[in-house]
Amino acid sequence: MTAGADRCAELVRTMAEAARSAARVLAAAEAVRRDRALREAARAIRAGRASILKANEKDLARAAGTTAAFRDRLTLDAARVEAMAKGLEAIAELPDPLARDMGEWTRPNGLKIRRVPQPIGVIGIIYESRPNVGADAAGLCVKAGNTAILRGGSESFESGRAIGRAVAEGLAAARLPVGAVQNAPTAERAFVGAMLAAGGQIDLVVPRGGRSLVERVEREARMPVLAHAEGLCHTYVHRAADGEMARRVVTNAKMRRPGICGATETLLIDAEIAPGLLGPIVADLAGLGCRFRADERARAIMPSLPAAEPGDFDTEWLDAVLSIAVVDDLEAALRHIAQHGSSHTEAIITEDETAAAAFFRGVDSAVALWNASTQFCDGGEFGFGAEIGIATGRVHARGPVGLEQLTTYRYLVSGAGQVRP
Repeated sequence: MTAGADRCAELVRTMAEAARSAARVLAAAEAVRRDRALREAARAIRAGRASILKANEKDLARAAGTTAAFRDRLTLDAARVEAMAKGLEAIAELPDPLARDMGEWTRPNGLKIRRVPQPIGVIGIIYESRPNVGADAAGLCVKAGNTAILRGGSESFESGRAIGRAVAEGLAAARLPVGAVQNAPTAERAFVGAMLAAGGQIDLVVPRGGRSLVERVEREARMPVLAHAEGLCHTYVHRAADGEMARRVVTNAKMRRPGICGATETLLIDAEIAPGLLGPIVADLAGLGCRFRADERARAIMPSLPAAEPGDFDTEWLDAVLSIAVVDDLEAALRHIAQHGSSHTEAIITEDETAAAAFFRGVDSAVALWNASTQFCDGGEFGFGAEIGIATGRVHARGPVGLEQLTTYRYLVSGAGQVRP
């Protein structure tokens, strides 16, 4: 190991010890104290808005020359700072995930068994350019009784530290250990490797970022991974779609915020309606600065569309770029999604309830929508208050990762002297 790697390993070990100690306190803390910590953190974020924005300016200065979508993900302004504060308050208002009823029963021998929720423990969260992820992650972990070690992207390092100071202030105000939420003190890449090697110290790691980050975490982690895969999302305009609705929904799904994981990256449109509807959809999007990659059938309708290159339909653009394919029918759309999708989020636009039901059955993604924008695949929109990411795996959690997904359970068994024969 290099000196940097050794130093980072020691940092992670020290932070994990503090997090483990804090986890015991947090798991036993009354819900009112955990909620107070979030409300006080929201207050501190508002009070520290100027310093948070100043830190963000430093990050943006280092990001000169990056894409507009990347800078949008990185940028904080007054409205986004306020949204972070409101997000923490919204989490505080949610029911306590550690108090929900998970069932109880009595066995023939008289043993009474209860399944009860409990925190997972120490959660490592590795994310990239969106600094607000740190606030959301901190809020969800604290509410669910977990502690968190946060490693934001190097490009958002200063913003993350400023937000982290506000969260620490909230924890202290609620008389909870500030070690419950810790930000990486260094932007060194070796810190990520040290986190991933900390099996037995960190209980779960959650990567939130692009394909390369997720693949690295899944390859190197020595603890369970709650993976957030890339968002190669599709919107399929079925032959029974309402044209005006399709135009409105597709425009929002692609261009509301093209740099987020729930943005539609591929438009699929039925051949039957494409000659009349594709042009207006493209015009709407082009008017907002969208660029296109189209298959041969789409270009036969609109020859001015740039031709798709190999790999375009497997690309998460995270930018104002849309891939377009004309398909014969619902089954062809499902085949395209199965071949090119990332099991994240898909939408169908149709007035045919039977087609919508078949689409729901046919897609294997974490989120499927009918007549709604893919940009609704978000924890706040699901009523979760916030989310750490969209889990696309098939174990433990799928879709937006909110409070319930950050808990596990155990069993409490009460007897009256029973012994096993």
